[in-house]
Amino acid sequence: MKSDPLNKSSNSSNASDSKSLSSRIRFSIVWKLNIKLFFRMLGLLLILDLFLCLLTTAGWIIRAEQTVTGAAKLLTESGLPAPEAEQWLALNDCSINLPTGESKGIPIPEPLRTYFSKQTVSGLRSISLPNSKGLNGLGRFLGITYNVTIDAGNRSYLISFHPQETLQIFIGISAIVLVLEFLMLLRSIFTGARIIRTTLRPIQELAETARGLSTEGVFSPEQLEVLAGKLDDINATRLDTRISVGETQSELKTLASAINGMLDRINASYRSQIRFVSDASHELRTPISVIQGYVNLLDRWGKNDEKTLQESIDAIKDETENMKSLVEQLLFLARGDNNSMALQIEHFELSALAEEVLRETRMIDENHDYGSKISAVFINADKSLIKQAMRILIDNAMKYTPTGKHITLSVSSADGLARLTVQDEGIGIAPEAVPKIFDRFFRADESRARATGGTGLGLAIAKWITERHGGHMEVLSRLDIGTRISIVLPVALKENQTTQKVK
Repeated sequence: MKSDPLNKSSNSSNASDSKSLSSRIRFSIVWKLNIKLFFRMLGLLLILDLFLCLLTTAGWIIRAEQTVTGAAKLLTESGLPAPEAEQWLALNDCSINLPTGESKGIPIPEPLRTYFSKQTVSGLRSISLPNSKGLNGLGRFLGITYNVTIDAGNRSYLISFHPQETLQIFIGISAIVLVLEFLMLLRSIFTGARIIRTTLRPIQELAETARGLSTEGVFSPEQLEVLAGKLDDINATRLDTRISVGETQSELKTLASAINGMLDRINASYRSQIRFVSDASHELRTPISVIQGYVNLLDRWGKNDEKTLQESIDAIKDETENMKSLVEQLLFLARGDNNSMALQIEHFELSALAEEVLRETRMIDENHDYGSKISAVFINADKSLIKQAMRILIDNAMKYTPTGKHITLSVSSADGLARLTVQDEGIGIAPEAVPKIFDRFFRADESRARATGGTGLGLAIAKWITERHGGHMEVLSRLDIGTRISIVLPVALKENQTTQKVK
């Protein structure tokens, strides 16, 4: 017998749907809380129903005892009632008969006898159901009879209470109550979920806020103030703290993921800031120590020696110039980190700016052979910052390229991107150091960098300038062969672009 692929597909779909539903119920805190509230309400309703049943049973027994007591008084006063009196008794759901056979029933316990009438307190009490085979369970229940066997005079009498009408009313009311309770439970499934979602909405909004703060580059003071109020338990000494949420709490899991991601970024930024301050202190300590050493030398005896005096003045001038340059670079990065540096965007020709920088470089550096390959490319950017980034790349090439070697500056465009490249024939960079060259104060060779006067901040500044303009940087380097660093920026098209080569 061949199997039907449609049935298989249908079964697979049903299985997938049921699995999705069960997964949703399992992993959603809304459904988890809603189910708990549902069963809690169900339990309360069952307890209330049980209490009402017990209260109704107690009321039914009290009415039965009152009816039986009235019938017992009638027997005591006038004996077995006439047929007319039996009709009146029937109106009160009561009948009096002579017992057949041995009397059966339960006597009233001694401690409870004070609560019963003296006419019936000695009687035997029993409950009986009709023996008719044609009656169903409900019919037999409606035929229930409360019996009391008493002695009046020299004879025994069986007084029976028939609560059929009362039971019918009770069943009708109970059915209405059960229907209302079922509707309440059904409604609670939907209203409960809505109430829980409304209650948890602030958590969801906080998650969205945290996620937005994690992805946006700029934090407004208002956003930081709101977030600080939510997470004031986490301070700078506990940035490695993370929020852990169980697998069954999907809403809180979203919030935890967003906050943890933001904490990762804050922690990385905080550690980077600490490292930056430490490195800056180290960089400033060296020139200060040199200046202090020469000042002490002059103070002791150098001021009387012209050669020593001139040497000290030249060294102090060099170190103060280095300190000035370092402080300016630190201030630049600080303003960039605080987003307090406004860009002066203008439309200009990148190739013309490259030619200008190349002319200036040839005038101040005669130790290297400079070449260029420049195409006319226009961009929208801050001209002074782009020139600063270009200067940084050329200065690096000058510092790490031996005398007489070649340095090439090129400008080109392709696929809507302008590419400014500085390529040298210098010492190159080790492969493991290439990813770190844009880190602040990083030097591939500490001794060479100190000799050339580098601070390790130039490429970090160039990278910041490039990224602030929506671009990126590319590096290719080989030891003892050379280095090629490119600044890639969005191009601004202009009609009648021409290409020219400068040698």
